[in-house]
Amino acid sequence: MAQNDDNLLKKITGHAKEYGFIFPSSEIYDGLAAAYDYGQNGVELKNNIKEYWWKAMVQMNENIVGIDAAIFMHPTTWKASGHVDAFNDPLIDNKDSKKRYRADVLIEEVVAKYEAKIAKEVEKAKKRFGDDFDEAQFLATNPNVKRSQDKIDEIENRLGTSLEKGDLADIKALIEELGIADPVSGSKNWTDVRQFNLMFSTELGSLAEGANKIYLRPETAQGIFVNYLNVQKTGRMKIPFGIAQIGKAFRNEIIARQFIFRMREFEQMEMQFFVKPGEEMTWYENWKAKRIAWHKALGLGEENYRFHDHINLAHYANAATDVQFNFPMGFKELEGIHSRTDFDLKAHEEHSGKKLQFFDPEENKSYVPYVIETSIGLDRMFLAIMSASYTEETLEDGSERTVMKIPAALAPYKVAVLPLVKKDGLPEKAREILSDLRFDFNCQYDEKDAIGKRYRRQDAIGTPFCVTVDYDTMEDNTVTIRDRDDLSQIRISIDELKSKLKESCALEGLLKKL
Repeated sequence: MAQNDDNLLKKITGHAKEYGFIFPSSEIYDGLAAAYDYGQNGVELKNNIKEYWWKAMVQMNENIVGIDAAIFMHPTTWKASGHVDAFNDPLIDNKDSKKRYRADVLIEEVVAKYEAKIAKEVEKAKKRFGDDFDEAQFLATNPNVKRSQDKIDEIENRLGTSLEKGDLADIKALIEELGIADPVSGSKNWTDVRQFNLMFSTELGSLAEGANKIYLRPETAQGIFVNYLNVQKTGRMKIPFGIAQIGKAFRNEIIARQFIFRMREFEQMEMQFFVKPGEEMTWYENWKAKRIAWHKALGLGEENYRFHDHINLAHYANAATDVQFNFPMGFKELEGIHSRTDFDLKAHEEHSGKKLQFFDPEENKSYVPYVIETSIGLDRMFLAIMSASYTEETLEDGSERTVMKIPAALAPYKVAVLPLVKKDGLPEKAREILSDLRFDFNCQYDEKDAIGKRYRRQDAIGTPFCVTVDYDTMEDNTVTIRDRDDLSQIRISIDELKSKLKESCALEGLLKKL
């Protein structure tokens, strides 16, 4: 996957619409910016991603349980969490293009250019030295690499300090010193940097004048924290334990772009893990290892993942890292892993007047637990899978195909049952097979057009297997099963179909790798 491949992102966006994965929201009314609807194939893939996460997180861990909290919460929740006062993005406008940007992202894009320079130097050296190449030594001693790395450190340290202090004037000064130009117009005529709160507010109650101002939740984590005591007591949970949740969150992003990567309405899969104070860093490292293993089990390419530690820690964290994925627009955040300390529970204790503590029978004392958070954007995960799966191939006979090599366990449909022709009892036999498979797998049936065309349609939506019912089927009860990825075709008894499909398509195979 090429870095900053705008062309690939356009192809994925087009393919997603053409094949029923993702549609622009309210398209008949010319759409709504940064809002998308998941189509018939998209919703299946999305549900399968959720199931993989939920089973890995809840079903496979006896000390993690799930909840589904309301989107609307008491407004004091967001005061306690710091969102009312501190949930801001530093924005800057270009006076000539009239375009608005996140100031920190403009600066991070300069850092990414230096990182690309380093990567280029490493690639050149690898080719030059071959098997003798020592990457760690090269990174530590090569003067070009050191110059780029020094520049990265200098920029990141200054940006981190300015963000922490809220020094917006220095962020603008840094943009000017780095000579950052508007990507659209090339102009360097910038406004001052301003803070913008990202929460959507609405009113609760039938009369506006008597209504309370409430917010659409900007994250799902607070729904877990306010239910900490309910879950701990009713579930008789002992530290360490976790609470998982999948749900919608809303942020009034000024710069929502890059397809479903940054949206105003999105879905999160989050788990808050409550631990004994002093043990948080051990658990932080533990969850980093577990989460990267979950990603890599999908087989999307280990080289497409990396950890990126935060320079500027959020007000609640004492350690934070991102799992970044190599999207078509380069390495970007896919999942955040944070050590949130006891900030959230203490803040809710203070604002609610309720004790949110755990009585530890071994130590015979109560304390406010520390929290390790893992938070993954479901829509970003969807885009990562689409990006890694989208493949254009030229086959041996010179023909071309576009195939979605989606991990089989996550594919919207696991198998398509296709009668070779629409006569002589073949459709009836195919439907008989379909009826049996349907109890275990999401299946498709297709009898329109030549068999080759039908294979291509299934390739385009990522169906791992096609089962063809032909005249031999009527004689010996065997079918042809075609593999999406290597195009191999084997003859198999109908009685063996289920076990063959389960072996390749069940989530169990992924979960056993963890």
